[in-house]
Amino acid sequence: MQHFDLTTLDVQPHQPKILQSETGEGRAIAINLPAGEDLQEHEVHERAYVVVAGGEVEFTGEQTVTGGPGTLAIFDPQERHAVRAISDARLLLVLAPWPGKGHPGARDDQG
Repeated sequence: MQHFDLTTLDVQPHQPKILQSETGEGRAIAINLPAGEDLQEHEVHERAYVVVAGGEVEFTGEQTVTGGPGTLAIFDPQERHAVRAISDARLLLVLAPWPGKGHPGARDDQG
């Protein structure tokens, strides 16, 4: 078993830390997002699960939601979304399956 304390993990701003990555399964990434900064509107090939481990963020997609520690936002593959830190924030991003269909390096049998 691997385990991480997201509240104390050394993750520098602008340097996400890959915690786990297994082809065909998923990828877990810790992100330190300083107050006022954002992950500009984008989309990914995978389903994206974003957990707020610390701070407060605003998620924008089909709707806008503000959340603090314990908030989980789930985005469908190719769903456009953005994340903005209202205060210094710690996030856990899980992408599954990894890599998703259409992502460079994805196996043809993934679906």
